Amino acid sequence: MNSLLKNIRIVCVRPLYGGNIGSICRAMRNTGLEQLTLVNPNPDLDQIELRKMAMRSLPVYEQRVVVNTLEEAVGDCGAVAMTSGVDGFYRGHSVSPRECAPDLLDLARSKPVAVVFGPEDKGMGLEELEQATHLLRIPSHPDYPSLNLSQAAMLCCHELYLASGEYEAPQEQTDPADHRQRERMFDCWRDSLTDIGFCPEEKMDHMMRGVRRILSRGTLTENDVKILMGIARQTSWAAKHPLAEPDSD
Repeated sequence: MNSLLKNIRIVCVRPLYGGNIGSICRAMRNTGLEQLTLVNPNPDLDQIELRKMAMRSLPVYEQRVVVNTLEEAVGDCGAVAMTSGVDGFYRGHSVSPRECAPDLLDLARSKPVAVVFGPEDKGMGLEELEQATHLLRIPSHPDYPSLNLSQAAMLCCHELYLASGEYEAPQEQTDPADHRQRERMFDCWRDSLTDIGFCPEEKMDHMMRGVRRILSRGTLTENDVKILMGIARQTSWAAKHPLAEPDSD
């Protein structure tokens, strides 16, 4: 695991609903995070709903730390980023998770970094926000800016994961087809369309321009070209070797 992600701590203050905690566990597992701390959670968290939402990320919950105060949760942290979904005099310097993620990961090189979420019903209070080193505001439509707790956590975790550079997009297994390969493919398709009588010869140039346009809307790999050539050649072969008609009585 990326050591910087290992030093990120997700802190939920006074969470109320088991389903949200289960979903946060899943979001953390999706994005390579391990540390979950619950501050004074609802003692009646719905465990059935929690486990249903957590699925195979249940180990994150089982390894959670439970404390009574926010101070206990973030006491050893070099940075404390808190989310706030409302405007206010002391919230004007908030930034988006995308803007803040690189800074938080850089700080995580030396000490744990906490990303703190308030309770579902009220969010973070002013006294709690005073303990933040970074204020996060998730961009959302002004008509309804309030996000569900687990959704907010997923967005923050995802931005941290992307900023960590750990994700590697899948790569094509073969190289892009070169010009000669593509032209051979189009020759095969022209022959195939001729063999099956798809259109009169005098209209074939026009038809092939359409085929070129369709097959040139993205990069074709060498394997793509081989498959398309194989389809065209097999079509030509089938047109030249029709099935024998059954004997009539």
